[in-house]
Amino acid sequence: MYVAVKGGERAIDAAHDWLAQARRGDRAVPELSVAQIRGQMALAVNRVMAEGSLYDPDLAALAIKQARGDLIEATFLIRAYRTTLPRLGASLPLDTGRMDAIRRISATFKDLPGGQVLGPTFDYTHRLLDFALMAEGGDAVAPPPAPVPSPRGGGEAPVTATGATDADEAPPSPLVGEGWGGGACPPIPRVAEILNRDGLIQPEPPGDAAPPDLTREPMELPAPRPLRLQALARGDEGFLLSMAYSTQRGFGRTHAFVGELRIGDVAVEMEIPELGFAVEIGTVEVTECETVNQFAGSRTEPAQFTRGYGLVFGQTERKAIAMSLVDRALRWEELGEDATGAPAQDQEFVLMHADNVQATGFLEHIKLPHYVDFQSETELVRRLRAEALAEADPVAEAAQ
Repeated sequence: MYVAVKGGERAIDAAHDWLAQARRGDRAVPELSVAQIRGQMALAVNRVMAEGSLYDPDLAALAIKQARGDLIEATFLIRAYRTTLPRLGASLPLDTGRMDAIRRISATFKDLPGGQVLGPTFDYTHRLLDFALMAEGGDAVAPPPAPVPSPRGGGEAPVTATGATDADEAPPSPLVGEGWGGGACPPIPRVAEILNRDGLIQPEPPGDAAPPDLTREPMELPAPRPLRLQALARGDEGFLLSMAYSTQRGFGRTHAFVGELRIGDVAVEMEIPELGFAVEIGTVEVTECETVNQFAGSRTEPAQFTRGYGLVFGQTERKAIAMSLVDRALRWEELGEDATGAPAQDQEFVLMHADNVQATGFLEHIKLPHYVDFQSETELVRRLRAEALAEADPVAEAAQ
Protein backbone atom coordinates (compact mmCIF):
# COMPACT_ATOMS: atom_id res chain seq x y z
CA MET A 1 0.00 0.00 0.00
CA TYR A 2 1.37 3.39 -1.00
CA VAL A 3 0.94 6.57 1.05
CA ALA A 4 1.56 10.21 0.21
CA VAL A 5 4.81 11.71 1.49
CA LYS A 6 4.88 15.33 2.68
CA GLY A 7 7.03 17.44 0.39
CA GLY A 8 7.30 14.62 -2.10
CA GLU A 9 6.37 16.70 -5.15
CA ARG A 10 9.17 19.22 -4.54
CA ALA A 11 11.63 16.39 -3.96
CA ILE A 12 10.60 14.69 -7.21
CA ASP A 13 10.99 17.93 -9.19
CA ALA A 14 14.44 18.42 -7.71
CA ALA A 15 15.35 14.83 -8.56
CA HIS A 16 14.30 15.44 -12.18
CA ASP A 17 16.51 18.54 -12.36
CA TRP A 18 19.43 16.64 -10.88
CA LEU A 19 18.88 13.80 -13.35
CA ALA A 20 19.02 16.25 -16.27
CA GLN A 21 22.29 17.68 -14.98
CA ALA A 22 23.76 14.22 -14.51
CA ARG A 23 22.66 13.24 -18.03
CA ARG A 24 24.43 16.24 -19.54
CA GLY A 25 27.62 15.66 -17.56
CA ASP A 26 30.66 17.91 -17.80
CA ARG A 27 29.69 20.89 -19.96
CA ALA A 28 33.31 21.30 -21.00
CA VAL A 29 32.84 18.09 -22.99
CA PRO A 30 30.77 18.31 -26.22
CA GLU A 31 27.29 16.89 -25.83
CA LEU A 32 26.61 13.51 -27.38
CA SER A 33 24.14 13.86 -30.23
CA VAL A 34 21.40 11.46 -31.24
CA ALA A 35 23.06 11.12 -34.66
CA GLN A 36 26.32 10.05 -32.99
CA ILE A 37 24.54 7.44 -30.88
CA ARG A 38 22.74 6.06 -33.91
CA GLY A 39 25.87 5.93 -36.05
CA GLN A 40 28.52 4.88 -33.53
CA MET A 41 26.53 2.86 -31.00
CA ALA A 42 24.44 0.98 -33.53
CA LEU A 43 24.44 -2.33 -31.64
CA ALA A 44 22.96 -0.67 -28.56
CA VAL A 45 20.38 1.03 -30.78
CA ASN A 46 19.52 -2.32 -32.37
CA ARG A 47 18.99 -3.96 -28.98
CA VAL A 48 16.63 -1.20 -27.83
CA MET A 49 14.63 -1.46 -31.06
CA ALA A 50 14.39 -5.24 -30.75
CA GLU A 51 13.32 -5.32 -27.11
CA GLY A 52 11.15 -2.24 -27.51
CA SER A 53 9.29 -3.77 -30.49
CA LEU A 54 9.63 -0.60 -32.54
CA TYR A 55 11.89 -0.19 -35.55
CA ASP A 56 13.06 3.41 -35.46
CA PRO A 57 16.81 3.96 -35.04
CA ASP A 58 16.41 7.69 -34.30
CA LEU A 59 13.89 7.15 -31.51
CA ALA A 60 15.97 4.30 -30.06
CA ALA A 61 19.06 6.55 -30.05
CA LEU A 62 17.05 9.31 -28.37
CA ALA A 63 15.84 6.85 -25.72
CA ILE A 64 19.43 5.75 -25.03
CA LYS A 65 20.47 9.37 -24.58
CA GLN A 66 17.51 10.13 -22.32
CA ALA A 67 18.17 6.98 -20.26
CA ARG A 68 21.87 7.83 -19.81
CA GLY A 69 22.86 4.62 -21.56
CA ASP A 70 20.60 2.33 -19.53
CA LEU A 71 19.31 0.05 -22.29
CA ILE A 72 16.48 -1.43 -20.24
CA GLU A 73 15.24 2.04 -19.31
CA ALA A 74 15.56 3.03 -22.97
CA THR A 75 13.50 -0.03 -23.94
CA PHE A 76 10.87 1.04 -21.41
CA LEU A 77 10.72 4.50 -23.03
CA ILE A 78 10.31 3.00 -26.50
CA ARG A 79 7.57 0.62 -25.32
CA ALA A 80 5.71 3.52 -23.70
CA TYR A 81 5.96 5.63 -26.85
CA ARG A 82 4.86 2.71 -29.00
CA THR A 83 1.55 2.49 -27.15
CA THR A 84 0.68 6.01 -28.31
CA LEU A 85 1.03 5.24 -32.02
CA PRO A 86 -2.01 4.48 -34.17
CA ARG A 87 -2.02 1.21 -36.06
CA LEU A 88 -2.73 2.01 -39.70
CA GLY A 89 -2.40 -1.48 -41.07
CA ALA A 90 -0.36 -4.67 -41.13
CA SER A 91 2.49 -5.56 -43.46
CA LEU A 92 2.91 -8.84 -45.28
CA PRO A 93 5.26 -11.43 -43.74
CA LEU A 94 8.90 -10.54 -44.37
CA ASP A 95 10.53 -12.51 -47.16
CA THR A 96 13.95 -13.01 -45.59
CA GLY A 97 14.93 -15.22 -48.49
CA ARG A 98 15.34 -12.02 -50.51
CA MET A 99 17.47 -10.33 -47.86
CA ASP A 100 20.12 -7.89 -49.06
CA ALA A 101 22.69 -9.56 -46.82
CA ILE A 102 25.81 -7.91 -45.43
CA ARG A 103 26.68 -11.03 -43.40
CA ARG A 104 25.89 -14.67 -44.13
CA ILE A 105 27.65 -17.61 -42.50
CA SER A 106 27.04 -21.29 -41.85
CA ALA A 107 28.64 -23.63 -39.33
CA THR A 108 27.40 -26.72 -41.19
CA PHE A 109 28.44 -26.26 -44.82
CA LYS A 110 31.84 -24.86 -45.79
CA ASP A 111 30.94 -24.42 -49.46
CA LEU A 112 27.60 -22.78 -48.86
CA PRO A 113 25.60 -22.22 -52.05
CA GLY A 114 25.68 -18.51 -52.66
CA GLY A 115 28.88 -18.10 -50.66
CA GLN A 116 29.67 -17.05 -47.12
CA VAL A 117 30.16 -13.38 -46.21
CA LEU A 118 31.83 -12.50 -42.91
CA GLY A 119 30.63 -8.91 -42.90
CA PRO A 120 31.23 -6.66 -39.87
CA THR A 121 31.90 -9.03 -36.98
CA PHE A 122 33.85 -9.32 -33.73
CA ASP A 123 34.34 -13.06 -34.29
CA TYR A 124 37.98 -12.88 -35.35
CA THR A 125 39.11 -9.80 -33.45
CA HIS A 126 41.51 -9.89 -30.51
CA ARG A 127 39.70 -8.96 -27.30
CA LEU A 128 42.28 -6.30 -26.48
CA LEU A 129 41.55 -2.67 -25.71
CA ASP A 130 42.37 -0.45 -28.68
CA PHE A 131 43.81 2.67 -27.08
CA ALA A 132 43.94 4.37 -30.47
CA LEU A 133 40.21 4.91 -30.04
CA MET A 134 40.98 7.28 -27.16
CA ALA A 135 42.58 9.72 -29.58
CA GLU A 136 39.99 12.46 -29.87
CA GLY A 137 38.78 12.78 -33.42
CA GLY A 138 41.14 10.05 -34.62
CA ASP A 139 40.40 6.77 -36.33
CA ALA A 140 41.77 3.50 -35.04
CA VAL A 141 41.96 2.02 -38.52
CA ALA A 142 42.89 3.30 -41.93
CA PRO A 143 40.05 4.33 -44.22
CA PRO A 144 38.74 1.49 -46.36
CA PRO A 145 40.02 1.17 -49.93
CA ALA A 146 37.95 2.44 -52.80
CA PRO A 147 34.97 0.20 -53.60
CA VAL A 148 35.43 -2.29 -56.39
CA PRO A 149 32.50 -3.04 -58.70
CA SER A 150 31.30 -6.58 -58.21
CA PRO A 151 31.09 -8.92 -61.21
CA ARG A 152 27.95 -10.35 -59.65
CA GLY A 153 26.03 -7.38 -60.99
CA GLY A 154 25.01 -4.61 -58.62
CA GLY A 155 26.40 -3.13 -55.44
CA GLU A 156 30.00 -3.47 -54.34
CA ALA A 157 32.09 -6.52 -53.64
CA PRO A 158 32.87 -6.97 -49.92
CA VAL A 159 36.43 -5.99 -49.07
CA THR A 160 38.54 -8.37 -46.98
CA ALA A 161 41.07 -7.44 -44.30
CA THR A 162 43.90 -7.67 -46.86
CA GLY A 163 42.28 -5.18 -49.19
CA ALA A 164 41.30 -7.81 -51.74
CA THR A 165 37.70 -8.32 -52.65
CA ASP A 166 35.62 -11.41 -52.83
CA ALA A 167 35.54 -10.81 -56.55
CA ASP A 168 39.34 -11.38 -56.66
CA GLU A 169 39.33 -14.47 -54.46
CA ALA A 170 36.39 -16.52 -55.72
CA PRO A 171 34.35 -16.84 -58.86
CA PRO A 172 30.82 -15.49 -58.71
CA SER A 173 28.22 -18.00 -57.65
CA PRO A 174 25.40 -18.49 -60.14
CA LEU A 175 23.03 -18.96 -57.18
CA VAL A 176 23.51 -15.45 -55.88
CA GLY A 177 22.40 -13.54 -58.94
CA GLU A 178 22.64 -9.86 -58.15
CA GLY A 179 25.47 -8.45 -56.08
CA TRP A 180 26.14 -7.56 -52.49
CA GLY A 181 23.93 -4.58 -51.93
CA GLY A 182 22.54 -3.05 -55.07
CA GLY A 183 19.55 -3.70 -57.25
CA ALA A 184 17.06 -6.48 -56.77
CA CYS A 185 17.72 -9.27 -54.31
CA PRO A 186 16.84 -12.70 -55.70
CA PRO A 187 16.19 -15.59 -53.32
CA ILE A 188 19.27 -16.88 -51.51
CA PRO A 189 19.26 -20.67 -51.01
CA ARG A 190 18.90 -21.79 -47.41
CA VAL A 191 20.85 -24.50 -45.62
CA ALA A 192 17.58 -26.13 -44.58
CA GLU A 193 16.70 -26.53 -48.26
CA ILE A 194 19.88 -28.55 -48.82
CA LEU A 195 19.01 -30.94 -46.00
CA ASN A 196 15.39 -31.07 -47.08
CA ARG A 197 16.36 -32.45 -50.50
CA ASP A 198 17.33 -35.72 -48.84
CA GLY A 199 14.56 -35.64 -46.27
CA LEU A 200 17.06 -35.12 -43.45
CA ILE A 201 15.29 -32.23 -41.77
CA GLN A 202 11.79 -31.83 -40.44
CA PRO A 203 9.63 -30.07 -43.05
CA GLU A 204 7.87 -26.91 -41.98
CA PRO A 205 5.30 -25.91 -44.60
CA PRO A 206 4.05 -22.32 -44.33
CA GLY A 207 0.67 -21.83 -42.70
CA ASP A 208 -2.16 -19.65 -43.92
CA ALA A 209 -3.66 -18.82 -40.53
CA ALA A 210 -2.93 -15.34 -39.17
CA PRO A 211 -0.75 -15.60 -36.05
CA PRO A 212 -1.97 -14.09 -32.77
CA ASP A 213 -0.67 -10.63 -31.86
CA LEU A 214 1.15 -10.48 -28.54
CA THR A 215 0.91 -6.68 -28.45
CA ARG A 216 -2.90 -6.80 -28.57
CA GLU A 217 -3.86 -10.01 -26.82
CA PRO A 218 -2.64 -11.29 -23.45
CA MET A 219 -0.58 -14.44 -23.59
CA GLU A 220 -2.32 -17.65 -22.64
CA LEU A 221 -0.50 -20.87 -21.89
CA PRO A 222 0.20 -23.20 -23.53
CA ALA A 223 1.17 -20.74 -26.25
CA PRO A 224 1.46 -21.70 -29.93
CA ARG A 225 4.83 -21.37 -31.58
CA PRO A 226 4.10 -18.06 -33.39
CA LEU A 227 3.21 -16.45 -30.07
CA ARG A 228 6.28 -17.93 -28.40
CA LEU A 229 8.51 -16.51 -31.13
CA GLN A 230 6.98 -13.06 -30.65
CA ALA A 231 7.69 -13.19 -26.93
CA LEU A 232 11.26 -14.34 -27.51
CA ALA A 233 11.91 -11.70 -30.17
CA ARG A 234 11.16 -8.90 -27.70
CA GLY A 235 12.59 -10.71 -24.70
CA ASP A 236 15.67 -9.65 -22.76
CA GLU A 237 18.89 -10.66 -24.49
CA GLY A 238 20.63 -11.56 -21.25
CA PHE A 239 17.79 -13.81 -20.13
CA LEU A 240 17.62 -15.60 -23.48
CA LEU A 241 21.39 -15.99 -23.48
CA SER A 242 21.24 -17.69 -20.08
CA MET A 243 18.41 -19.98 -21.15
CA ALA A 244 20.21 -20.89 -24.39
CA TYR A 245 23.47 -21.54 -22.52
CA SER A 246 21.65 -23.87 -20.14
CA THR A 247 20.48 -26.01 -23.08
CA GLN A 248 24.09 -26.44 -24.19
CA ARG A 249 25.14 -27.54 -20.72
CA GLY A 250 22.70 -30.43 -20.68
CA PHE A 251 19.50 -28.84 -19.41
CA GLY A 252 17.33 -29.71 -22.37
CA ARG A 253 19.26 -32.34 -24.34
CA THR A 254 19.68 -30.25 -27.48
CA HIS A 255 22.90 -29.99 -29.44
CA ALA A 256 22.65 -27.31 -32.08
CA PHE A 257 24.62 -26.13 -35.10
CA VAL A 258 24.12 -22.73 -36.64
CA GLY A 259 22.80 -23.84 -39.98
CA GLU A 260 22.67 -20.29 -41.24
CA LEU A 261 23.05 -16.81 -39.83
CA ARG A 262 22.35 -13.81 -42.00
CA ILE A 263 22.11 -10.06 -41.43
CA GLY A 264 20.76 -7.53 -43.88
CA ASP A 265 17.91 -5.39 -45.11
CA VAL A 266 14.54 -6.90 -45.94
CA ALA A 267 11.76 -5.17 -47.84
CA VAL A 268 8.54 -4.39 -45.97
CA GLU A 269 5.48 -4.73 -48.18
CA MET A 270 1.88 -3.80 -47.56
CA GLU A 271 -1.20 -4.65 -49.54
CA ILE A 272 -3.16 -1.61 -50.68
CA PRO A 273 -6.82 -2.59 -51.20
CA GLU A 274 -7.39 0.22 -53.69
CA LEU A 275 -4.49 -1.00 -55.84
CA GLY A 276 -5.04 -4.72 -55.52
CA PHE A 277 -1.37 -5.54 -55.06
CA ALA A 278 1.44 -5.16 -52.52
CA VAL A 279 3.65 -2.07 -52.40
CA GLU A 280 7.07 -1.82 -50.80
CA ILE A 281 6.93 0.83 -48.08
CA GLY A 282 10.48 0.55 -46.79
CA THR A 283 13.15 -1.79 -45.49
CA VAL A 284 14.23 -3.01 -42.06
CA GLU A 285 17.55 -4.48 -41.00
CA VAL A 286 17.14 -7.86 -39.32
CA THR A 287 19.22 -10.75 -38.08
CA GLU A 288 17.95 -14.23 -38.87
CA CYS A 289 19.29 -17.46 -37.43
CA GLU A 290 18.22 -21.01 -38.14
CA THR A 291 19.81 -23.71 -36.04
CA VAL A 292 19.98 -27.38 -36.97
CA ASN A 293 19.52 -29.81 -34.11
CA GLN A 294 20.18 -33.54 -34.04
CA PHE A 295 17.02 -35.48 -33.24
CA ALA A 296 17.10 -39.21 -32.54
CA GLY A 297 13.38 -39.60 -33.17
CA SER A 298 10.39 -40.12 -30.94
CA ARG A 299 7.10 -41.97 -30.79
CA THR A 300 5.68 -39.69 -33.47
CA GLU A 301 8.68 -38.48 -35.50
CA PRO A 302 11.53 -40.33 -37.27
CA ALA A 303 15.21 -39.60 -36.72
CA GLN A 304 16.06 -36.36 -38.50
CA PHE A 305 17.33 -32.87 -37.95
CA THR A 306 15.00 -30.31 -36.41
CA ARG A 307 15.09 -26.54 -36.44
CA GLY A 308 15.20 -23.63 -34.10
CA TYR A 309 14.45 -20.14 -35.37
CA GLY A 310 15.34 -16.60 -34.39
CA LEU A 311 14.55 -13.28 -36.07
CA VAL A 312 15.41 -9.96 -34.43
CA PHE A 313 15.55 -6.30 -35.46
CA GLY A 314 19.00 -4.94 -36.35
CA GLN A 315 22.39 -6.58 -36.09
CA THR A 316 21.76 -8.65 -32.96
CA GLU A 317 23.15 -12.06 -33.80
CA ARG A 318 23.85 -13.18 -30.22
CA LYS A 319 20.19 -12.77 -29.39
CA ALA A 320 19.05 -14.38 -32.66
CA ILE A 321 21.16 -17.47 -31.91
CA ALA A 322 19.92 -17.62 -28.33
CA MET A 323 16.34 -17.21 -29.50
CA SER A 324 16.67 -20.11 -31.93
CA LEU A 325 18.08 -22.39 -29.23
CA VAL A 326 15.30 -21.54 -26.78
CA ASP A 327 12.71 -21.93 -29.52
CA ARG A 328 13.97 -25.45 -30.19
CA ALA A 329 13.98 -26.33 -26.48
CA LEU A 330 10.35 -25.21 -26.17
CA ARG A 331 9.30 -27.52 -29.02
CA TRP A 332 9.91 -30.72 -27.04
CA GLU A 333 6.22 -31.55 -26.69
CA GLU A 334 5.22 -31.07 -30.33
CA LEU A 335 8.16 -33.25 -31.40
CA GLY A 336 7.16 -36.03 -29.02
CA GLU A 337 10.20 -35.71 -26.76
CA ASP A 338 10.21 -36.38 -23.04
CA ALA A 339 10.38 -33.46 -20.65
CA THR A 340 13.62 -33.41 -18.67
CA GLY A 341 12.56 -30.68 -16.24
CA ALA A 342 14.96 -28.21 -17.85
CA PRO A 343 14.03 -24.54 -17.31
CA ALA A 344 14.30 -23.83 -21.06
CA GLN A 345 11.58 -26.42 -21.73
CA ASP A 346 9.10 -24.79 -19.36
CA GLN A 347 6.87 -22.40 -21.31
CA GLU A 348 5.66 -20.53 -18.26
CA PHE A 349 9.15 -20.12 -16.83
CA VAL A 350 10.61 -18.83 -20.11
CA LEU A 351 7.81 -16.75 -21.56
CA MET A 352 6.64 -15.14 -18.32
CA HIS A 353 10.14 -14.04 -17.30
CA ALA A 354 11.69 -13.02 -20.63
CA ASP A 355 10.27 -9.50 -20.79
CA ASN A 356 12.69 -7.05 -19.15
CA VAL A 357 10.11 -4.23 -19.01
CA GLN A 358 7.72 -6.33 -16.95
CA ALA A 359 10.58 -7.66 -14.84
CA THR A 360 11.98 -4.19 -14.20
CA GLY A 361 8.59 -2.76 -13.29
CA PHE A 362 7.90 -5.46 -10.74
CA LEU A 363 11.43 -5.48 -9.34
CA GLU A 364 11.79 -1.73 -8.96
CA HIS A 365 8.37 -1.16 -7.43
CA ILE A 366 9.65 -2.61 -4.14
CA LYS A 367 11.85 0.46 -3.66
CA LEU A 368 8.78 2.74 -3.64
CA PRO A 369 7.18 3.72 -0.30
CA HIS A 370 5.57 0.72 1.41
CA TYR A 371 5.32 2.31 4.84
CA VAL A 372 1.91 0.92 5.80
CA ASP A 373 2.76 -2.60 4.60
CA PHE A 374 6.04 -2.58 6.48
CA GLN A 375 4.42 -1.20 9.64
CA SER A 376 1.82 -3.99 9.62
CA GLU A 377 4.53 -6.64 9.15
CA THR A 378 6.57 -5.06 11.94
CA GLU A 379 3.61 -5.31 14.29
CA LEU A 380 3.12 -8.95 13.27
CA VAL A 381 6.77 -9.81 13.98
CA ARG A 382 6.59 -8.11 17.38
CA ARG A 383 3.42 -10.01 18.30
CA LEU A 384 4.90 -13.35 17.23
CA ARG A 385 8.07 -12.67 19.21
CA ALA A 386 6.04 -11.73 22.30
CA GLU A 387 3.98 -14.94 22.04
CA ALA A 388 7.11 -17.03 21.62
CA LEU A 389 8.76 -15.41 24.64
CA ALA A 390 5.61 -15.87 26.73
CA GLU A 391 5.56 -19.59 25.93
CA ALA A 392 9.27 -19.91 26.63
CA ASP A 393 9.17 -18.32 30.13
CA PRO A 394 7.15 -21.12 31.89
CA VAL A 395 9.36 -23.73 30.31
CA ALA A 396 12.47 -21.93 31.56
CA GLU A 397 11.04 -21.59 35.11
CA ALA A 398 10.13 -25.30 35.21
CA ALA A 399 13.63 -26.24 34.14
CA GLN A 400 15.10 -24.21 37.00
